Amino acid sequence: MTPFWLSLLAKMASSAVIVVTASLVVERAGPAIGALVATLPISAGPAYAFLALEHDPAFLSRATLASLAVNAGTAPFILVYAALAQRRGVLVSLGTALAVWIGIATLLSGLVLDVTVAAALNAAAYAGTYVLSRPYRSAPRPARSAARWWDLPARAATVMAVVGAVLLAGRWLGPRAAGVAALMPVVMTSLVLVLHPRAGGPATAAVLTNSVPGMIGFTSGLVTLHLAVVPLGPAAALLLGLAICLAWNAVLLGLALRSGRLAQGSGRP
Repeated sequence: MTPFWLSLLAKMASSAVIVVTASLVVERAGPAIGALVATLPISAGPAYAFLALEHDPAFLSRATLASLAVNAGTAPFILVYAALAQRRGVLVSLGTALAVWIGIATLLSGLVLDVTVAAALNAAAYAGTYVLSRPYRSAPRPARSAARWWDLPARAATVMAVVGAVLLAGRWLGPRAAGVAALMPVVMTSLVLVLHPRAGGPATAAVLTNSVPGMIGFTSGLVTLHLAVVPLGPAAALLLGLAICLAWNAVLLGLALRSGRLAQGSGRP
């Protein structure tokens, strides 16, 4: 096996460990904490870190702009899933939401947007989703079912497939394709696949819809990465983007603790 393929497998495996660990935290912490974890860059972050090792800052700048545009598609993904999950099973709910995301991502990835327009598109998408998703942000405490042997392997395989797709897209298809692949809703998809059959659609929808405020920090991190990667370099820009995500989620955690919403929503799914 060539060094490239060995390196690719190592990167896929390490990313899978990060995301699976985070999903276990989400599964046990309830919708309030789960939403904060779900909006951290635990899938896109490793993908961009590996891209930074293989490409120059200009490539990453173009890739992050494509990611920023596609990131707006996660808002309707959340809303469509949450609405359908109240009464439908995981295949219909998640399948329809992913189809919507793919359609929007295909449309947006074909447009040439500057960072201001892309950021405004994200602001409009998440503001609308926050208002419309209000009925789905709370759910009764569900009964917890037994874990299945394939839960963790399925999560790991999903993450490895996406990270592999991002790196191969960057190598073969260019920055736009890499940026789109990096923003696939991997973490949210893996959470749905695990939580929906075990905790039910409404409880899983509560995790995703509670994540909408956290997407503000994630989007801000993307904007920062796009603007900073050329003047500051990939390492500093990645750390700065991560710091913004962490700081924003820390603010949301503090507000939740202060208002008492964290205790109210801490039922384990």
